[in-house]
Amino acid sequence: MIARASSGEFAARLDHYRKRVDAELARTLRSAAHVPPRLRSAMEYSVLGGGKRVRPLLAYASGELCGVAEEQLDVIAASIELVHAYSLVHDDLPAMDDDDLRRGRPTTHIKFDEATAILAGDALQALAFEILCEDSRLAARPERQVKVISWLARAVGPAGMVGGQMLDLDAEGKKLDERALEDIHRRKTGQLIRAAIMMPSELGELTDAERAHLDTFASDIGLVFQIRDDLLEVEQDTATLGKNAGSDATNDKSTYPSTLGVEGARRRAAETQQRATDALRSLRQDSRPLLWLSDFILTRSY
Repeated sequence: MIARASSGEFAARLDHYRKRVDAELARTLRSAAHVPPRLRSAMEYSVLGGGKRVRPLLAYASGELCGVAEEQLDVIAASIELVHAYSLVHDDLPAMDDDDLRRGRPTTHIKFDEATAILAGDALQALAFEILCEDSRLAARPERQVKVISWLARAVGPAGMVGGQMLDLDAEGKKLDERALEDIHRRKTGQLIRAAIMMPSELGELTDAERAHLDTFASDIGLVFQIRDDLLEVEQDTATLGKNAGSDATNDKSTYPSTLGVEGARRRAAETQQRATDALRSLRQDSRPLLWLSDFILTRSY
């Protein structure tokens, strides 16, 4: 994933964090009790089949900034990735985006069947909240545990990711202006990225002003991620992306390139990232890990 490892010390730790969350995900999925074998297979297929793990990496980077031990961050990183995997499984369904390729492999409903994919997604979302509720480290500070869980619930719910997906479906075949497009992107993709960054902050000792600056970064970098996704749809091929290039055009969706043009979309992504990093640099804490990841989000090629 990382092409610019010389950018800082944190780059050397990314592989460590990715292996850490992968181990936590595997342990979580394989230790879940009383799961029917076919459902377990579909869940493991959906989660353990690769991926950039950007959201967990953001959680670990945010935890570093907030002074939170990585052992406390594992369950947060895993819960975010479980929710992300659930969202991909459901997004790919015939009733939604109707995609047959994800991470270079058949989507879950193609590998198994549509009903199994729906149930696997449902199970992954529920499991994400279960592990947050049952984690002993979080439970030692219940008032903070509730705040951590609330971030994820809001991100996933009707005002966040699910609501964004509904708006996205409603908008198919329509020409959206930038304001409406931004609303969809901030909900559908941005809210989960925001939660990944803000959940660890509830375990740290930031002031209200510092948390507000971090939240500004978290909100804007989520939008940058989705603008870059829109651009990759027109810049890259299916083999590079690991999913069907051009699916937005096939589904007649408004995107930043279709609304602003390719160069306009690139400018908007750069401007939004600059606003995000300006907020982050206002913090007295070491923000280099998050700054480095924000650079990756803006310049990634898949």
